[in-house]
Amino acid sequence: MSERSSFPMSTVAFLTLGCKVNQYDTQVMREQFLANGYTEVPFDEAADIYLINTCTVTGTGDKKSMNAIRRCRRMNPQCEIIVAGCLAQRDPAAVQGIPGVRLILGTQHRGEVVSLLEQAIKEERALIAVEAKISRVYENDHVHVNEGHTRAVLKIQEGCTQYCTYCIIPSVRGPVRSRPLSEISEECRHLAEHGYQEIVLTGIHLSSYGRDFGNGTTLMDAIRTVHETEGIERIRLGSLEPRIITENVVRRLEEMPKVCLQFHLALQSGSDPILKAMNRHYTSEEFLHACELLRTAFPYCAITTDVMTGFPGETEERFLETVETCRRAGFSRMHVFPYSERAGTKAAVMEGSVPVSVRQQRAKRLIAVGEELKRLAENRMIGQKETVLIERRENGFYIGYTGTYFRCIIKTDEGEGNLEGHLVPVCITGGDGETLMATITGKW
Repeated sequence: MSERSSFPMSTVAFLTLGCKVNQYDTQVMREQFLANGYTEVPFDEAADIYLINTCTVTGTGDKKSMNAIRRCRRMNPQCEIIVAGCLAQRDPAAVQGIPGVRLILGTQHRGEVVSLLEQAIKEERALIAVEAKISRVYENDHVHVNEGHTRAVLKIQEGCTQYCTYCIIPSVRGPVRSRPLSEISEECRHLAEHGYQEIVLTGIHLSSYGRDFGNGTTLMDAIRTVHETEGIERIRLGSLEPRIITENVVRRLEEMPKVCLQFHLALQSGSDPILKAMNRHYTSEEFLHACELLRTAFPYCAITTDVMTGFPGETEERFLETVETCRRAGFSRMHVFPYSERAGTKAAVMEGSVPVSVRQQRAKRLIAVGEELKRLAENRMIGQKETVLIERRENGFYIGYTGTYFRCIIKTDEGEGNLEGHLVPVCITGGDGETLMATITGKW
């Protein structure tokens, strides 16, 4: 391959798979390319360079990642491909031989993505930038903009040391590293100056924030730092460990009215023997107590969750215990998925494997329960006062999300001006199982 005459004239396309942490990491790399003169194009168009930020948390994530990588060559047979993220970290050999793959970038060195790619092209070789030992220092990445106009993802934490028996993430994301409060404050101020009113705090294990500092700093301090930023009107929290919800934490949350009343607590299973086998460190009753603490303080809060079906040892009786726990928790939304073996985890070699067909069938049954609970949660919202952050106008309606993260549509009136990007007070008037309807109740 001949050396490119001018790298900055190249076009680049991005695809993010997986979690909000990956969304943030992709934005870090996007800004690196744009700052170096590259032009972004949509991922489904021909581009000189494709960057796929991969997910490996499940077998489905692996499959989607591999399919996306191979798809790039069909869009442009001469393209250069960057494979980044968790799959690249876990198994670089799996993607190394795919035609067009020029750079394999693990879960570090995102700020060097452009120089690494240009080095690989210049040297006419595939470059693997995957460190076997992940640093214990938080990489000082920053973003200046986010996709959309109202909500920005802010990553404040990396790594996990919980070692759930089904999870490969500790081995691909490394130990807990927390972002200093001063850096959180700086990025928040910058995002507020660019018009973002809602900040979504995210991390690989958000509840572990501050543990590596050794000075008593906790997630509550990070939330308070964002809360004090002028211009930020909402703070949405990523997935939380149920054990973090204590009376003291709830009391501190009550003192911060900008915190959205949507709390994502990952249940994973509602059966105590399965929770123990998963190494989850709480019982179903302790999980339900956390839900009770939140609802006592915030009666109309939304509690959302992740639940896995078909973990080794899950009998029909234990599955029904999970169903009952979910009903008692009264979740507003549930992300349900069948268990997927991950090589290198303890669960992958456990006895009592559940047939894949049974895992999938139980997932369908639990999804149906989740839809029922979602409709009940919507019905509880009817007649309630809420605020909606308007994201766009479409077919005579404004569309946005409530603080409890229900999608909401509001009929627009002539002469009221453009409400996009505004927080507006509304009264919920109905719902159709997918979206709430509302009317504006006051000035904004």
